[in-house]
Amino acid sequence: MDKRLHELFMLNVMLQVFDGVATYQGLQYHWAEGNPILLSWMPFLGAGATLLLFKAKACGFLVVLRRLGDRAFVYESLVVLATIYGFFSFIPWLARLVSLLYT
Repeated sequence: MDKRLHELFMLNVMLQVFDGVATYQGLQYHWAEGNPILLSWMPFLGAGATLLLFKAKACGFLVVLRRLGDRAFVYESLVVLATIYGFFSFIPWLARLVSLLYT
């Protein structure tokens, strides 16, 4: 279980990194950011700093979850987070980026 938990942790971290890089690149193409919290901070900190701050916070929470690995629902929480980021971040950004190949 410990190896599986670590793999889920790494998957979640990679999804966060992908989301941050894809969002930054998308903003360079003048695509809209869908997260209203990030949108509200971007005028004050800039796109790069806002993404770095919020992605670092998300990765910090993932580290806390990983450290709590032997507790109840940690494994399930990482599965749910990976599923949510897969469906609402990875797949849409990947489709958008692949569409650039055909334009």
